[in-house]
Amino acid sequence: MSNGQDQNSTPICTVDPCEYLQIKRNPDGTITRFLDIPSTPATPDPSSPSPILSKDFPLNPTHKTYVRVFIPKSALSDPLNKLPIIVYYHGGGFVLLHADSFFHHDICSAVASYALAIVVSVEYRLAPEYRLPAAYEDAVDALHWIRSSAADPTDEWLFKYGNCHNCFLMGTSAGGNIAYHAALRASNMMDNLHPLKIKGIILHHPFFGGSYRTESELRLINDPFLPLSGNDLFWELSLPKGATRDHEYSNPLSDDGPDRMKRIKDMGSRVLVTDCSGDPLIDRLLEFVKVLEENGVNVKGHFTQGDYHGVEIIEHKKCEELLVVLRSFVKSCMDA
Repeated sequence: MSNGQDQNSTPICTVDPCEYLQIKRNPDGTITRFLDIPSTPATPDPSSPSPILSKDFPLNPTHKTYVRVFIPKSALSDPLNKLPIIVYYHGGGFVLLHADSFFHHDICSAVASYALAIVVSVEYRLAPEYRLPAAYEDAVDALHWIRSSAADPTDEWLFKYGNCHNCFLMGTSAGGNIAYHAALRASNMMDNLHPLKIKGIILHHPFFGGSYRTESELRLINDPFLPLSGNDLFWELSLPKGATRDHEYSNPLSDDGPDRMKRIKDMGSRVLVTDCSGDPLIDRLLEFVKVLEENGVNVKGHFTQGDYHGVEIIEHKKCEELLVVLRSFVKSCMDA
């Protein structure tokens, strides 16, 4: 990894970041979003042909947040075999997309089916209207909701079929960043979350940054899936005003970042980090895994060749390959 480059030799990103995000910036600090991604409605009816049922539950009405819960229909006939709970935070650079965006709905359905788990997908507040740490606060709200629901005999699914002793936090891209920070926050309040226990943290192409440019960011500067200009704009819109890219929300290795990592170890959670060599973030994530290991965290890095940022969300075959790794990781955490 290169921590500093000769700025005179730094290549120039030619991608217009607002065109990449498909947004217009407004004078009041908000944005107008033009990205039109189809949404998928929940399917709560047990008589539906879908093997996975899903239902939306309000989280914080003031913030207009909610969770979408997914459960394998087969679990309804086997209440004695309680399922692990995987909390999923979607991607979109903290700025775009929703829990009901069709590819987020689809991957949650796939995870629920393949890992035989209840998946709780979180609709969190978006930047720049709600800058970080708003998304982290919503992420932790979801953990409190799960704890309460799993203890409520009237709950339709979590109380009857979920095992909150086997809870996992998972996120894609910005959602991976949220999952990591939700885990850090949870590590300081586990007594309040009891009996919920975070067995594992699954970071799928997690979106981290820093003020320096890595070799992979410069090599893939005009990458169509995550160009450097778009990467920069996501952080500009989502970080607290005046914060640099070395803020702890962006750079997990800055300042006392390694000390924060030890809280993951102390919580007893295992970590899975997945990425590919075609992702501009690959150098950051390789370094991230290395520092986790150095600080005693039980971490597994799964890095593949080629492809692009978030590929498993888009390509079915790649998603199936990820699900094999994910199921193995979940099982190993539960067996530990």
